[in-house]
Amino acid sequence: MFWKSLAHILRDRGELVMLYVLESSGSSPGRQGFKLWVDEDGEMDGTIGGGIMEQKLVELARNKLSGGGFSPFMKKQIHKDDASTDKSGMICDGEQTVAFYHLTYDHLPELESLLISDNSALKLDQHGISFVEAFGDENSIKLQELSETSWSLVEQPGIQPTAYIFGGGHVGLSMSGMMSQLGFYVVVLDDREGLNTLYQNKWADEIKIIDYRKSDEFVKEGLNSYVIIMSFGYRPDEVILRRLIGKDFRYIGMMGSQNKVDTMWEELRKDGVPEEQLKKIHAPIGLSIKSETTDEIAVSVAAEIIREKNTKK
Repeated sequence: MFWKSLAHILRDRGELVMLYVLESSGSSPGRQGFKLWVDEDGEMDGTIGGGIMEQKLVELARNKLSGGGFSPFMKKQIHKDDASTDKSGMICDGEQTVAFYHLTYDHLPELESLLISDNSALKLDQHGISFVEAFGDENSIKLQELSETSWSLVEQPGIQPTAYIFGGGHVGLSMSGMMSQLGFYVVVLDDREGLNTLYQNKWADEIKIIDYRKSDEFVKEGLNSYVIIMSFGYRPDEVILRRLIGKDFRYIGMMGSQNKVDTMWEELRKDGVPEEQLKKIHAPIGLSIKSETTDEIAVSVAAEIIREKNTKK
């Protein structure tokens, strides 16, 4: 998560520069809301679009930082070879406007408030950054003003999405790494004590040994909850699914062959599970990309989840 990374490095280093894309149009590689931080040594996280443009603006940010503090400013970048001014060096036929902020220890309280509050947003303008009340309940950006000398944008990061991974085996381990890198809070749930892959899992924010017959007690319903069922067999998966089916999640999927899914669905139908509830379950889980390895399976599932997450509900 960008803001978590920024707060961590700011706490450690004391100062850095944040670059933020205020506005973009056309085929600009840096879309509105893209951002990165960079410190004086060149360590960085995030992106404003990549390529020679990003390299050039990162160097500008580092030069500004080495020269001491500076007030917020912005630069327009035009991605056209024939641009007379503000030429970015790229030819993808778009435009973007990037704001530069010098951040220090003084900004930490507001940034940390952003991380722990579900009702918080960050305002960026020509005066600096400030902490304001949220205006909704999901990740959102509002550009309120943009002129040659002033701007005002509010970003509400929203609640961090949570991936509940049932099954801490090898696929669950790969899945944990993938979802963590995508900015999810990762909870791994298994009913096996002493599993080697649980000890190896450095990605999970929480690891819990549970009774699968109580699976519903460990998963929070809502639009920020993503359920991934990939335990060690048919019966455990069925036990988990029966506890969760019909509940309100942004995504729920189960790993397995088509034959496994057909057989389980037939059993669930006989037990009176409505068809509309079965249709909400992604099974077999993941996009069809002929996955073979555990990492390839994780990629296919993550891609399906991203598609669901970025589809407006």
